[in-house]
Amino acid sequence: MRRIILILASTASLNVTASNFEQDIVSAAHERTKHSVRYDGAYMAIDYPMGDVPKEIGVCTDVVIRSYRSLGTDLQQLVHEDIKANFSQYPSKRIWGLKRPDKNIDHRRVPNLQAFFKRHGQELPVTRNASDYKPGDLVTWMLPGNLPHIGIVTEKTNPATGNPMIVHNIGSGPELEDMLFGYKITGHYKYVPEKYNK
Repeated sequence: MRRIILILASTASLNVTASNFEQDIVSAAHERTKHSVRYDGAYMAIDYPMGDVPKEIGVCTDVVIRSYRSLGTDLQQLVHEDIKANFSQYPSKRIWGLKRPDKNIDHRRVPNLQAFFKRHGQELPVTRNASDYKPGDLVTWMLPGNLPHIGIVTEKTNPATGNPMIVHNIGSGPELEDMLFGYKITGHYKYVPEKYNK
């Protein structure tokens, strides 16, 4: 009996940890929608690590980067270190013709984030079932004109459709929108920082 209780207590602890991450990343994503951000993906040199473009500009990837950074996780450094050690596992050469990592821009490109999340997170099924997309999940799309896009699934749903609402920046700054099935989904991931797994 005592062993069963201990197992249940351990399981409950794991659930609390996962729940904390989901709550934290979703709260961070919602917080991004309070900022006025002009859509601008221009290349610029930034600090490293913890570098960022000016706070008044950004693109879809910056919503994800800034949300994780508010939890103490620097995707700029993590992506750069992984590309540096595993350059052939990333699409930098195939898509952009690069021969080496670039800490200024690599983490701000959706295909690189997809590769990183596949390697260090969970790659989840892409479906047309709204209930498969959970708070804190990351979704990528291909927009018209072959433009990759990324957003964060939240806990809110649109009562009219039952779809989970997404925080993303598609051109008008970070916003909460029912757009999960508005474009072709190219990826579905979950990335939980190591500190939540301790």
